[in-house]
Amino acid sequence: MSRKRKELPILEQVTITDVAAEGKALARVDDLVVFVPFVVPGDIVDLKLTKKKHHYAEAEAIHFHKRSELRAEPFCPHFGICGGCKWQCLPYEEQLRWKQRQVMDALQRIGKVELPECQHILGSQKTREYRNKLDFGCSNKQWLTAEQLREGVPFEPGIGFHISGAFDKVLPISNCALMDNLNNEIRNWLYEYAINKNLTFYDLRAQQGFLRGIVMRNSLSGEWMITVQFGPKSHVEASKEAAEEEVRSESLFDKAEAMQLLEAMHVQFPQITSLMYVYNPKCNDTFGDLNVVPYFGTPYIYELMEDLRFKVGPKSFYQTNTEQAYILYKVARDFAFENTADTEKPLVYDLYTGTGTIANFVARKASKVIGIEYVPEAIEDAKINSQLNDINNTSFFAGDMKDILTDEFIAEHGRPDVIITDPPRAGMHGDVVDTILRAAPQRIVYVSCNPATQARDLQLLDVAYRVAKIQPVDMFPHTQHVENVVLLEKR
Repeated sequence: MSRKRKELPILEQVTITDVAAEGKALARVDDLVVFVPFVVPGDIVDLKLTKKKHHYAEAEAIHFHKRSELRAEPFCPHFGICGGCKWQCLPYEEQLRWKQRQVMDALQRIGKVELPECQHILGSQKTREYRNKLDFGCSNKQWLTAEQLREGVPFEPGIGFHISGAFDKVLPISNCALMDNLNNEIRNWLYEYAINKNLTFYDLRAQQGFLRGIVMRNSLSGEWMITVQFGPKSHVEASKEAAEEEVRSESLFDKAEAMQLLEAMHVQFPQITSLMYVYNPKCNDTFGDLNVVPYFGTPYIYELMEDLRFKVGPKSFYQTNTEQAYILYKVARDFAFENTADTEKPLVYDLYTGTGTIANFVARKASKVIGIEYVPEAIEDAKINSQLNDINNTSFFAGDMKDILTDEFIAEHGRPDVIITDPPRAGMHGDVVDTILRAAPQRIVYVSCNPATQARDLQLLDVAYRVAKIQPVDMFPHTQHVENVVLLEKR
């Protein structure tokens, strides 16, 4: 017989005192630190504990006695449930202040290296409609609140964002202000179309259903790319050879129904310049290894940055805040070529180059740029973008960074004067750090989306490099995420 779970207490009239990680705020009750989402410093609330450990707890605010003067009015109808923009209740200037503090806290606490004064964080000019990409899932079961479940509200299909802890359900989104309003018009139209036509929505547990997802992208050039993802009519055990062949043959794909939907969307929204579809019978929603088929228009759109054009396809990675990405890359470029005369042309290595955006962006100031990236498709995009912009001094290589960037590679391609590194959230592998130290460039520009792992790597590099500049850049207003650029100079 299982033990009955102990009911956690309610803490009354607790004052929220600070901002914490993961978009939460915190309060202190005696010796207990309590983390709470969707509140701001100065709020006085009753807290219902949801998890309790020895020295910390997690809770949700169930009643407000006083709302902080610091509080901003959230603009999203889904605030407090969606979880995507947890800081909407915090004024943007306060968000920036806390993000800068988050960067310096990580560098000081984890890095433990000598640091210069941090330059003031560069905020985003747009705090709404700043994204160029949104990815929505389709589910036969919408996510319901505990109150809705108690009231017996039936599960309906929905198009929206997946909710943490409910992998098979989505929160239906009626309005998302993070992208141009056309995203709402298209998504809401698609939902009504599917309901009126009695189309099935994807069942993630049963691995079947016609309408599986929709990815929307737009660009500063005014183009829109829509990729609709379709699923199989019935579940097939992909481990069986016969079933795999059946999936490959698309025998479970209702292509005629899909063509009708795409034609209706094309007619309804002439703004769409690239309309694509993909049949996905896999267990997950990723389609990087699947064939994406053009229905109307070109299979790509163009993004603009200074006098450069970047070709963006349905599988391409591109920073989701285009205008702020330009600010970020300008910082990286300025750091990379600081105190470099116009006649000097340093050799630059761009690690984790992705589709070569930074590499191509800095190429005209370099003798050569060598880009390395794990994803082969991204490297092909990088090469295309160089050709598109008539850039002839770039070379790109695909493979695991620790396997590609070796002493032998550097001996063959030249010792870098500058290394720009923009690793994933996990930071750089220890072997990569060791190779950089042996390569001994004059300066390193470290772009990071995770100040904690950046701080760890700075500590490893501290043996030969000092931190000369720190520049946080906010790419994602209303979230806890922040980019940080550090200039390291050889000691």
